[in-house]
Amino acid sequence: MSTTTIAKGITSGLRAAMEKDPKVVLMGEDIGKLGGVFRVTEGLQKDFGEDRVIDTPLAEAGIMGTAIGMALRGYRPVVEIQFDGFVYPAFDHIVSQVAKLHARSLGYVKMPIVIRIPFGGGIGAVEHHSESNETYFAHTAGLKVVACSNPHDAHWMIQQAIESDDPVVFYEPKRRYWDKGELGDGPDGALGTARVLRPGTDVTLLAYGPMVKTCLQAAQAAEEEGRSLEVIDLRSLSPLDGEAILASVRKTGRAVVVHEASTFLGIGSEISAMVTEEAFHSLEAPVLRVGGYNVPYPPSRLEEEFLPDLDRVLDAVDRSLAY
Repeated sequence: MSTTTIAKGITSGLRAAMEKDPKVVLMGEDIGKLGGVFRVTEGLQKDFGEDRVIDTPLAEAGIMGTAIGMALRGYRPVVEIQFDGFVYPAFDHIVSQVAKLHARSLGYVKMPIVIRIPFGGGIGAVEHHSESNETYFAHTAGLKVVACSNPHDAHWMIQQAIESDDPVVFYEPKRRYWDKGELGDGPDGALGTARVLRPGTDVTLLAYGPMVKTCLQAAQAAEEEGRSLEVIDLRSLSPLDGEAILASVRKTGRAVVVHEASTFLGIGSEISAMVTEEAFHSLEAPVLRVGGYNVPYPPSRLEEEFLPDLDRVLDAVDRSLAY
């Protein structure tokens, strides 16, 4: 196994996909010569040319509309949205066209588009640069929505997303881009499956993207107090891996869902409903949620007060075990 960062894991995954299929084309603002604001596409335009790594105008609606046309012509466009809060000009295209064309055409038209979105906070950025808008897309039928949390998944999941004939919204935890980890020889399961990162017996922690690391840290801290927490990386938000989620909760009897997005109508709401409906008699306590507060994302000097941290996760664990 080699060691790399999440950012470089995505880079190497994009490179592998482009080498495998000449129909894979990258599009986005400053992704060519600059290599993207996070340098995720660094070196790819030099190696594959300006026809396959395309610097676009600053116009997300135009980028997305172009990607739709290319997909109709047999290409596999990979679109980079520079920051999470910049996706809204393209929102109409994504939910009205990209998500619906396959069903509208009775299966005749495919939309093999990947929409890469760096998401979440913790980087001290200005307004519109630190949002968690994944629920908008997870709610939309016709879209797959996934989030990587480590370099191994970053490398392999981006390739699986590109190979999918369905459109995929691919979330990347921007504050974890430089976290290092091992890169294995193959993917850990199909796109759309969750993974148990740390087995446990007392409480199930369910997280994705940037909060996976926080939950692993919480599990390690809890172990020092004699508590055994199982940490599941959801990896896929639509579809959710209900089988993995329910199997863990039936074992531990308790669940805490953690995400940066507001808890109100967040992914945790859907998981709570699923567990309550399908594993109610296995629960020893209500499903608890830890997330951002239901306010607009605050200025950077206050973001650490807004974002879930180890103490808030452990407090939820204490409340769950107190029932």
